[in-house]
Amino acid sequence: MSGRAWGVLLVLCGAIFLEGIDVAMLNVALPSIREDLGLSTGTLQWVMSAYVLGYGGFMLLGGRAADLFGRRRMFVLWLGVFLLFSGLGGLATEGWMLIAARFVTGVAAAFMTPAGLSIITTSFEEGPRRDKALLVYSGTAAGGFSLGLVAGGLLAAADWRWVFFAPVVLSLVILVAAVALIPASPRPDRKGRGVGLAGAVSVTAAILLLVFGVERATHVPALWTAGTIGASVALFLVFAAVERRSASPMVRPGLLRDGGLVRANLAGMLFAAGFFGFQFVAVLYLQELRGWSTLQTSLALIVIGVDAVLSPTLTPRLVARFGNARVIFGGLLLAALAYALFLPVGADWTYPAMFPSLIVLGLAFSLAYGPLTIVATEGVAEEEQGVAGGLLYTSFQFGAALGLSAVAAVQVAATDGTSPAALLDGYRAALVVPLAAALVAALVSAFGLRGRSGAAGTEAAGAEPAGSGAAGTGAAGTGAADTPVAAGTVR
Repeated sequence: MSGRAWGVLLVLCGAIFLEGIDVAMLNVALPSIREDLGLSTGTLQWVMSAYVLGYGGFMLLGGRAADLFGRRRMFVLWLGVFLLFSGLGGLATEGWMLIAARFVTGVAAAFMTPAGLSIITTSFEEGPRRDKALLVYSGTAAGGFSLGLVAGGLLAAADWRWVFFAPVVLSLVILVAAVALIPASPRPDRKGRGVGLAGAVSVTAAILLLVFGVERATHVPALWTAGTIGASVALFLVFAAVERRSASPMVRPGLLRDGGLVRANLAGMLFAAGFFGFQFVAVLYLQELRGWSTLQTSLALIVIGVDAVLSPTLTPRLVARFGNARVIFGGLLLAALAYALFLPVGADWTYPAMFPSLIVLGLAFSLAYGPLTIVATEGVAEEEQGVAGGLLYTSFQFGAALGLSAVAAVQVAATDGTSPAALLDGYRAALVVPLAAALVAALVSAFGLRGRSGAAGTEAAGAEPAGSGAAGTGAAGTGAADTPVAAGTVR
């Protein structure tokens, strides 16, 4: 890649690193925030829930906006919004102020993230170059989350407000670099490609209600959860009816007939459910049962961040040798193994006893996350890359909310008392959830193994993977070929 291409990639990696470190730092700072602002448990829960709602609910709309209004334009604009409201969160003196700031920050991330991903997928031609760029990108995202655990512990020890101010500094650096390095281009031709206001409103409301219902399932009566999810389903049906009649659908139906894309989204949703569910249980075990501090817990879990090193180094070689489908399948099986190794967790486990699960999970993440991103975007027309990215990140975000709610519900139901033995029973029961999610994800991905024997050689040779010709011949029209960054055509 040229120096300019590497510059663009590093800017986008900086943004996804920012998003990961922001979430991770807040996770470990919550106890300090509650103590300083005097927040109830319910209000504290909303500090996290507000971000999840904004991020998960607006992701698909964010991807569509990137396709219609310009990827660079959307990326720079919403990075600025992210910077502003992250700073406002640090200035909050009341719980409602912090919740409002986190919601808008989540919305900003929902527009910024698919725009950044689609800049990569439209700036690097499909094949080894794009694969390498996406694997570096995914490794950086993982590194942000892992390092954020430690950084959050250190910053919160000084003052929790630095958990919000530190991203402001990083955002400003990335914003300046983005304006300087990401090439500008004319506004995309939107003739015959409207936003589709009815479809956008209905699907955004449907996703918001779905994420909200799942995320709050362990805190409200079952009837309330059923009603919320039922309303979400009704809105999804409205969205489907609107899209069928639309001359310019928000999500072209043909896009959802791509087997690889659908498998990648389903597997990604289940993988995120298992991954975040496991981390939730592991943190409870280390802090509630073992009495470890926030910083000790962060340092213990940082080994999972080995994927930040392996994703851009080992994974590209495996993809070139075996193909994306087999690497994803192997990564999901390793995730299941990691969770299974942690199932017999004891009240007096030493760190070396936990280490195999954590290092295997880091390896699993490096094998699954990047290749899932590749499969979810390959063969998609350039003008639909934003939507494809929005679909994938919506799946990840909904999976995370689903996994957290499921493990919390199982853990509460299986914990009979407050004794160490009772707590341990609850943790062991909850660990079955990520194990089951990983196994089902592996089963879903196994359907992609058929007829893929020659894929590895094709991808390694830099040829267009089978089926990707649809990008230039489908209903989306022609002109879907990717253009190198050096040509200055990033939108």
